[in-house]
Amino acid sequence: MDGYVIALDQGTTSSRAIIFDRAGNIVSQAQYPFAQHYPQPGWVEHDPMDIVNTQFHALGAAFEKSGLSGADIAAIGITNQRETTLVWDKITGEPVYNAIVWQCRRTTPIIRDLVDNGMRDKILAVTGLVPDPYFSGTKIKWILDNVDGARARAERGELLFGTVDSWLIWNLTGKHVTDPSNASRTMLFNIDTLRWDEELCRALDVPMAMLPQVVPNSGLFGRVKRGIRGLEQLEGIPVCGAAGDQQAALLGQGCILPGQAKNTYGTGCFTLMNVGSAAPRSRNGLLTSVGWQIGSDVTYAVEGSVFNAGSSIQWLRDEVGLISTAHECDVLAEQVPDAGGAYMVSAFTGLGAPWWDPCARGVLVGVTRGTGKAHICRAVLEGIAYQVADLLDLMEKDGGHKMDVLRVDGGASVSDLLMQFQADLLRRPIDRPQTVETTALGAAFLAGLSAGVWTQLKDVQSLRQTQRRFEPAMEEAQAEKRMAGWHRAVERARSWACE
Repeated sequence: MDGYVIALDQGTTSSRAIIFDRAGNIVSQAQYPFAQHYPQPGWVEHDPMDIVNTQFHALGAAFEKSGLSGADIAAIGITNQRETTLVWDKITGEPVYNAIVWQCRRTTPIIRDLVDNGMRDKILAVTGLVPDPYFSGTKIKWILDNVDGARARAERGELLFGTVDSWLIWNLTGKHVTDPSNASRTMLFNIDTLRWDEELCRALDVPMAMLPQVVPNSGLFGRVKRGIRGLEQLEGIPVCGAAGDQQAALLGQGCILPGQAKNTYGTGCFTLMNVGSAAPRSRNGLLTSVGWQIGSDVTYAVEGSVFNAGSSIQWLRDEVGLISTAHECDVLAEQVPDAGGAYMVSAFTGLGAPWWDPCARGVLVGVTRGTGKAHICRAVLEGIAYQVADLLDLMEKDGGHKMDVLRVDGGASVSDLLMQFQADLLRRPIDRPQTVETTALGAAFLAGLSAGVWTQLKDVQSLRQTQRRFEPAMEEAQAEKRMAGWHRAVERARSWACE
């Protein structure tokens, strides 16, 4: 066995499979997009079978491109869009409803009821989270309350709940399991005891029989079962690593020591800092989650979540038609020295940390007759960086650790303009890796660690190499002035849909 590991990277807009060798090099990969569904304003759904079909298609295609045999594959790891919620029949596997995506805001009234009933402090104390429609618990309740017969079936033990990792593992292996990093994003999981919380399940009317078994991130989840079309050569391969995409990226970036931090510039932006074996509760609107569990050792992370980042570039392309490719946004933005006083707050589905305002909506402010396409593109890119800058100072206060450098990945991290502006705002260096597929690498590492491809956690550091480092160049007074303007723009976006 040569020790190749397959990572399944199931994201919000596409499913990918990447095969890594022992040195962390990419051998082959495949990626397939799938449809987004918006049945009402603020609602976001996926077809569960689109998730499975595109992911299995990507897996088969990457394996075929590699020229490897099943005997060469040591393990499969999974990383996934978090919080997205699925409920399915435990016998037939048929979903009872579309997947409700993490971005979806439909459960805002349920959150209001929880807060009105005094559950805010309980939720923070047990889960490390703030009450928000973002998380899975209220999505489960909505499905059970709104799909005919679903609650009765759930109470009879006929239905299963899972986040996307569970859904994929169930379809690959037949096992109903999850890992602590994904479980800690449900708003139903005690991050200290690593167990489902009975009181929170009762508060949300979620039968505990629906919930998957929680096993460590690096360990056996199951083996690829017989009869999956197109995956016959992979039968019996262990699925032995899994983590939510942001925790996987934290590991893939080599952030294995307290104080090390990364930001992923994807559909949303997710800034995570390793805070070690203790799980501090935020006093500043941030989140505490399980980073990973290996054996009995647990690493926690403090996180700031930005709901819309790369999606704002997609909006310019797909809805507004201002650009034809994502790269064109960068090209246009480079034509002007700044946004000309314009600010774009991309609160399309509300604001995440540290504001937690599901009623916020997107605004473009500071526009004059001289504002052109290039200024708007630059405002969109700068808006991404502003949102990340809002998080870092608070993160250091909550985590008790100083961040020396921010490691970055994700699609928008290829923008030199955005990375330089981010360094300017943060007053700290930005480190972009040679291989930006750090999310998939983190999942592969967890699986390979379990399968013996790698032997210790620090091995992941040797797999990461820096491609470019961006140093702060803007005067600090100018950066502070820009941030002050940003906060004025945020205030105009807040509470918009609830007034």
